[in-house]
Amino acid sequence: MKAIVMTGTGGVGVIEAVDRPELAPGPGEVIVEVAVAGVNFMDIGVRQGMAWTEMPNPKTLGVEGAGRVLSVGEGVDAVEPGQRVAWVYVPGSYAERIIAPAEALVPIPDGVDDRTAAAVMMQGLTASHFGTDFYPVQAGDIALIHAAAGGVGLILTQIVKLRGGQVIGRVSSADKVAVAREAGADHVIVDAGGRFAEEAIRLSGGEGVHVVYDGSGPTTFQGSLDALRPMGTFAWYGPVLGGPGPIDIMSLPKSIKLGYAVFSHHIRTPELLRARSARLFDWIIDRKLKVHIGGEYPLADAAKAHADMESRATTGKLLLIP
Repeated sequence: MKAIVMTGTGGVGVIEAVDRPELAPGPGEVIVEVAVAGVNFMDIGVRQGMAWTEMPNPKTLGVEGAGRVLSVGEGVDAVEPGQRVAWVYVPGSYAERIIAPAEALVPIPDGVDDRTAAAVMMQGLTASHFGTDFYPVQAGDIALIHAAAGGVGLILTQIVKLRGGQVIGRVSSADKVAVAREAGADHVIVDAGGRFAEEAIRLSGGEGVHVVYDGSGPTTFQGSLDALRPMGTFAWYGPVLGGPGPIDIMSLPKSIKLGYAVFSHHIRTPELLRARSARLFDWIIDRKLKVHIGGEYPLADAAKAHADMESRATTGKLLLIP
């Protein structure tokens, strides 16, 4: 069985394709033939030593994907052989086959193909958390969405619009404007240096925005604060790019809410995972949500997918095909 491992901590040079032993399911476990694996900034963080440090190298990368059940272990009745399933967090997903807890899998409906299912899990559930739980967008709200042409940004834009909000998207280059607008952004700011707040305030009628979704790291932190109206909410996420450092709470604008949004809290039980995933699949089937796939790579080219994602030149979701 082919798998993509990291042999050490560092750049894309530590990524290597290897042969791994075949798997057998234990109680409560499922063997899945992987059709598609998703590439995420989380994977880059793991490769750079920000997570999974307790796991020895070489370790198989990836957490997300879609595929077909091959066999099930004792006590598994939620899925069966031959069934198509998707998952958002099963370590070792950059592989031809994975072993997964049955409770980590969700059924894929007939109206959703494998690529779309894999592409919507991590980024779709993240965006769903941001727009419906962490800050439940209301009709008329104005949201500033950073990296609006990225996978999370494109889905979050559509969710904000579904809930009756307006979107000011920020992108890093002019060639990403069209993609952000296609997803429904009402306005798009092109900015790579963190100087967007004044324009966001102008576009929101001089009041500032109701909510900022910012996963762009320390460069945009102050501008995001500045762009908020009184009682506005700052939803910060994305630890891979780093945080703003220590914060003096007395230096924050008055009457704003600052929080760290973590998507896993959105799906903290198997029941919530299935329900939230089913809602995303329903939106896709009903053509209310479109998932933009920005690139597909053979499994063996995982290093190139990482390099492309780190360049910040890609849009939408990147996928690996075993």
